[in-house]
Amino acid sequence: MNIQRWIARREPNWQRLEALLRQAETKGLKSLKAGEISELASLYRSVAADLARARTQQVGNILIQNLQLLTTRAYTQIYQGSRRQEWQAVVEFYRWGLPEVIQRTFPYTATATGLFCFGLIVAWWYAWRDPAFMSLIVPESLISQVRDEHKLWMGSIVGIEPLASSGIMINNIRVSFGAVAGGITAGVFTTYIMVFNGLLIGAIATLVGQNNLAYPFWAFVFPHGALELPAIFFAGGAGFLLAKAILFPGKYRRQAALKYYGSQAVKLLFGIVPLLVIAGIIEGFFSPNPIVPNPLKYLFGLGLFIILVMYCSRKHTSVNG
Repeated sequence: MNIQRWIARREPNWQRLEALLRQAETKGLKSLKAGEISELASLYRSVAADLARARTQQVGNILIQNLQLLTTRAYTQIYQGSRRQEWQAVVEFYRWGLPEVIQRTFPYTATATGLFCFGLIVAWWYAWRDPAFMSLIVPESLISQVRDEHKLWMGSIVGIEPLASSGIMINNIRVSFGAVAGGITAGVFTTYIMVFNGLLIGAIATLVGQNNLAYPFWAFVFPHGALELPAIFFAGGAGFLLAKAILFPGKYRRQAALKYYGSQAVKLLFGIVPLLVIAGIIEGFFSPNPIVPNPLKYLFGLGLFIILVMYCSRKHTSVNG
């Protein structure tokens, strides 16, 4: 191989890559046009091949070092730049994308919430009139603890907070994933999860109310429930989105409807995971803490819920209005 002729033929590519890298490094990768970014990636592969050939032909240490530096800089811009863009996309999603999806899919979330409330009212109605009904939903050990010992059960969390918190997170995420996946049963399983959880909360609320323990019970529920319950409702809404695609695709073909509504369901699911993680931490460490006064727990839960409502109500307005 004629080294000088090879260098002369390849050098314009190296100079062009150097120019693109200089612009990207000083002004950012976004300063490059789409065609220039594609050119940058193509030149990176080309110069990497030149580097390999230069090492094989032993063209000289200085040239090899220059090509090595050039490929390293190009790799940094292409791959680390794409990672930065990915993180920016995640931040943008939680900043504006999730509230927009929540607002657009609100009727489905409202349906899930309505089914939960229906179960809660049914449980409250029957549990007050028929003690046997409560034992169908609430574990007997919990009923006897509240009725016979006049004690709530959440004191068992104190002392094992990290273990309890992780277990709560896993359980809540499992329930939420089940509510979303239930959409593929045409919404039947999603409906069951929403109604059953409403029945469970309604029966337990009736139990503690009958035994004058409602105030400390709701003081425990409010801090984490302000995030946990809405997250489960969002998951139910995601499940009903899938059910709509299956049952009522409308103007779409069923496959296209599944793709369209499924993408919204995935966004909801992706968005609620942080809510469930935060709720699990609160339920494990804050809600059962006997040192924290109950009024403060109520205020904390109310504050969290107000913040969540404000966040979900955000609207993305452009600079131009």
